[in-house]
Amino acid sequence: MLKAAGAAAGAAGVGAGVGTTALASPAFAAGSAFAHPGLLHTRTDLDRMAAKVKAGARPYTAGFAKLTANRHAQSGWRANPQATVYRGAGSPQNYAVLYNDIHAAYQNALRYHVSGETAHADTAVEILNAWSGKLTSVQGSADRFLAAGLYGYQFANAAELVRDHGDFALGRAQELMRNVFHPVSDGFLRDHNGAVITNYWPNWDLTAIACVLATGIFCDDRAVVDRAVEYFKHGDGMGSVKHAIPVVHDDGLAEWVEAGRDQGHALLGVGLMGTVCEMAWNQGIDLYGYDDNRFLKGAQYVAKWSLGGDVPYTANTREKGAINGWSGSESATEAAGVDPAMTRPIWAMIANHYTKRRGLSASYVTRAAAKAAPEGGGGDYGPNSGGYDQLGFGTLAFTRDKATDPAAPAPASSPAASGARPQGAGATPSVVASPASGRDLAATGSEEVVGWAAAAGVTAVAGGLLLLRRRGRVRPGGAE
Repeated sequence: MLKAAGAAAGAAGVGAGVGTTALASPAFAAGSAFAHPGLLHTRTDLDRMAAKVKAGARPYTAGFAKLTANRHAQSGWRANPQATVYRGAGSPQNYAVLYNDIHAAYQNALRYHVSGETAHADTAVEILNAWSGKLTSVQGSADRFLAAGLYGYQFANAAELVRDHGDFALGRAQELMRNVFHPVSDGFLRDHNGAVITNYWPNWDLTAIACVLATGIFCDDRAVVDRAVEYFKHGDGMGSVKHAIPVVHDDGLAEWVEAGRDQGHALLGVGLMGTVCEMAWNQGIDLYGYDDNRFLKGAQYVAKWSLGGDVPYTANTREKGAINGWSGSESATEAAGVDPAMTRPIWAMIANHYTKRRGLSASYVTRAAAKAAPEGGGGDYGPNSGGYDQLGFGTLAFTRDKATDPAAPAPASSPAASGARPQGAGATPSVVASPASGRDLAATGSEEVVGWAAAAGVTAVAGGLLLLRRRGRVRPGGAE
């Protein structure tokens, strides 16, 4: 009863709280063919970036200047493809070659869509074709799973931006995703490298989910997309949403379990989960709003904590080790210390979704986004692999106007894992409005740029009208 009442109050409260603003729904009508481009960026997103930069609009111009200044975004970048990529101790590690080339392809492709300069599209195509023509395997220690997940989802995103280029080897790129990146990531979600289910922190699962989802979309494979969505919602590993964010508090914050590890990995996890949510959204699947906006509450928690605020943390113990092999355990009792200066280019995408598309309050996330702006990308955050975990440039790519559509229908429930539009009253409660017929709601709804609030303290979701519930903690074996 409380859940139903909370959903009803939330839907009414959001409508009242944002005046005439209609809440956006996922950009594409799921159940039909996939939208392309449709991973992190839709056609509407790309057109918006180009129009805003051409008009000299801020902060798009600052974001574009960040892109053009990056050494990876220069036309003429020469790829150095390898037949086998290795990551991890005990192997001849060469994975830096791959992530540098992928980021060069992505940045050149993005620069092309904003500026129209074909030399950048040609460069992106040359890089991607070189790798799809040579790479046959990802190897190494357990870190090979990280390599396949991270560079798999990134390769797909770069390729998605040039999939219609006349010289791009689309079929070969799809085969690379299906036969090289995807099997490693999907295999990890199945058996976790032979380890007990809680051995690996959430980031390991999240890299794999991102790769599997990107593969399904890029290769037009509904079953693969459904696999990723189902794992996000109900997977046994630490990266599924209720294990990564195990405790929801009444103040609008939800504990990110990896905050008990360290700040860098917690930020990585938020960025990866946001990436998964954005790619799904652009195919009509609302993971952002799943379980009463659970991801928003977790992101708010990490943002507050990373900005130096005090946050609660529920002690938990994870079982570690191999099945039928060595065993042990590890306990986390409090949130780790933070460096308020540490950042990753992850916040603009999340803040813009919740505040602009959905009209919800996200005070800590928006403060973190403002502090990080203008966001850069690979090459702007140090030379090591951590600086290349996200594609970045969110200030340019994800800044959007506040969505308004007075003709939009009344709120409906979240899409199911299959991507079908919700029907009836049995779906998970959420506060999402259906799109007007034929409209791409990845678009900005108006030309009004609404500044983000940077107020201190907790601001409840939608004026506090969504009821929050406290979940149990993570226990040994991954159960809540």
